[in-house]
Amino acid sequence: MLKHDYMQVSQDQPIYSEAPLQLLLFVDGRPKSRQQVQRIRAYLKELQAEYNFELQIIDVGQQPYLAEHFKLIATPALIKIHPEPRQIIAGSNIIAQLKNWWPRWQTAVDAYLKLQEDLEDRIDDNNRVLSPKATIRSVAVSAELIKLSDEVFRLKQEKEKLQEQLQFKDRVIAMLAHDLRNPLTAAAIAIETLQSNYNIETGEFQRLKPSMAAHLLKQARSQTKTIDRMIADLLQVGRGNDTELPIIPEKMVIGNLCLDVLEELRDRYIAKSQKIETDIPKDLPCVYADPERVRQVIVNLLDNAIKYTPDGGTISIAGLHRTTQKVQFSIGDTGPGIPIENRDRIFENHFRLQRDQGKDGYGIGLCLCQRIIRAHYGQIWVDSAPNGGAWFHFTLPVYPS
Repeated sequence: MLKHDYMQVSQDQPIYSEAPLQLLLFVDGRPKSRQQVQRIRAYLKELQAEYNFELQIIDVGQQPYLAEHFKLIATPALIKIHPEPRQIIAGSNIIAQLKNWWPRWQTAVDAYLKLQEDLEDRIDDNNRVLSPKATIRSVAVSAELIKLSDEVFRLKQEKEKLQEQLQFKDRVIAMLAHDLRNPLTAAAIAIETLQSNYNIETGEFQRLKPSMAAHLLKQARSQTKTIDRMIADLLQVGRGNDTELPIIPEKMVIGNLCLDVLEELRDRYIAKSQKIETDIPKDLPCVYADPERVRQVIVNLLDNAIKYTPDGGTISIAGLHRTTQKVQFSIGDTGPGIPIENRDRIFENHFRLQRDQGKDGYGIGLCLCQRIIRAHYGQIWVDSAPNGGAWFHFTLPVYPS
């Protein structure tokens, strides 16, 4: 009978064995288990003097994926991997259990060898002897397959992460490009108004009061600064590997920010003869949020409100000190509203209501609005306005006093 010495699982040189009985001994580096492992190995070496089997020693510290593969919860542990069925022996009395199971394992080995003999003696219809090779794959090969499987899983995760990063960049860049139109339009209108009223010969503005000229210059300068910040955001998103928007919170007065955005969009809602109603309490507490990100949320919500509110309609803006820790801000309109069945999906990326397939809006911005608000640990949702239309609400944390 062939005798097999102890074998350490090698990842560089996989072991192929014809031994019908294959055992794995999982060990660890704990001092407490060292003596127990020595006793087990000594007992198995005694058995190897009489029986043909392969023993492989596996250090769970070096190959933890194998311990995970066999779902081990304790070491040392002895596993019979062949012949099937697999069996695990663990605990403080492995030798005693092994003495009990060894005769049964030998019976299983005898049955396996008898089966192989029967297969080798079988003759097919063409009088050819069927002698299948029953080479038993060593656990070293299994270890390689497990490692490859883990590597494939890791690569799939990396692929999903990269896809998420690319999708995130696409969404942010699309939203920023979408939002760039507002400050570009405002700056262009201010510059065109100044240019059309400027008299080159006199060096003065005609039909424009000095205060209005100063206001338009301030507006153009303010809008170009906004454009510059948004371009910086685009470049940052293009370079980064994040899947979340960078948030730099600070103490801010959200009511003032909203009034600034209204001023930027003034020409748009005046062109549609829309009425603006505001209900922002003077004692509304400051919030702890990123002003530029919150500005993006307000710009998108007001942009949609103006777009979907018909000429002569009303846009409402309200603030509410909802709890000691949250401020709620709401923007409503008198447009067509959002159907109940779509109120959760409206914040999904690129989701469009069927009625809006030919329009711009409610497609890119709302998904990013949700990301911004959630990054502030807030919530955003939509419901029906009392006088028709939609009410968009979002919450932000109160600045700690």
